[in-house]
Amino acid sequence: MAQRTARSRRLRTVRALIARHSGPDAAFGRRLVLAVTATAAVAVPFALALVLVESRWPPLYRLDRTTAERLHRTALEHPARVRVLDFFTGVVWDPVTMRLLVAALVVWLLTRRAWRLATWAGVTATSGALIGFLVKNAVERARPHLPEPVAHAPGFSFPSGHAMTAMTSCAVLLLVLLPLVPRAWRPLPWALATTAVLGVGYTRVALGVHWVSDVVGGWLLGIAVVTATALAFEAWRADTGRPRTTVTEGLEPEITSDTDPEAPSRPTTPPAERGG
Repeated sequence: MAQRTARSRRLRTVRALIARHSGPDAAFGRRLVLAVTATAAVAVPFALALVLVESRWPPLYRLDRTTAERLHRTALEHPARVRVLDFFTGVVWDPVTMRLLVAALVVWLLTRRAWRLATWAGVTATSGALIGFLVKNAVERARPHLPEPVAHAPGFSFPSGHAMTAMTSCAVLLLVLLPLVPRAWRPLPWALATTAVLGVGYTRVALGVHWVSDVVGGWLLGIAVVTATALAFEAWRADTGRPRTTVTEGLEPEITSDTDPEAPSRPTTPPAERGG
């Protein structure tokens, strides 16, 4: 009898602990830990790239120099190609163009009363630009110095602002607009975004205004910023009772609805349990 009583007490204690640690505070704590872990995981590659750049790691230094010199020789031999690359990097994929696209997206979201999604897009783009600027001026890496340069760019080199802006802007556009694209057509926006991100990176190195590691650093830092803000948005969805989403679904699948896309999700009550 004594053993049965002791076992019953232990079971009640375990159940009390489970109940205590399964409420809203515990759920928020788990989401917070998950967000910090995921953000740190995607930030580690950028931190590693920064360390390698700052320490002038010989293999990376050789890769940067060899690639820059080879592409520079090609640029000198094909001036028409330089004009095409300059058009894409200075007009089509220019950071101003990318930010204007995000700004237009924010305005459209505001007209649909998607306040939080508009805030997320604006904050992600703005914080990405600010973080990139601060890191660039903290590292103070010199741009490539090549004989007979075919292009010039002001400021420091690491990370590439063009590459980082392309990554953050394309990610914002994809995560917001994907729910509006039929599933059969969704590979198309992914292909366009990938082409823009890779293309802008290539143009910056081919024109001799960035090293390869600058471009990779911009991509990695952009991914870290988008991941951090997207996890914050996902936490808001969880707090309002909305289901989890995946990258292929976009941040807010409810944006396709004609009703308020950010109205709190209320659990439905079965008819048998409704009063009256």
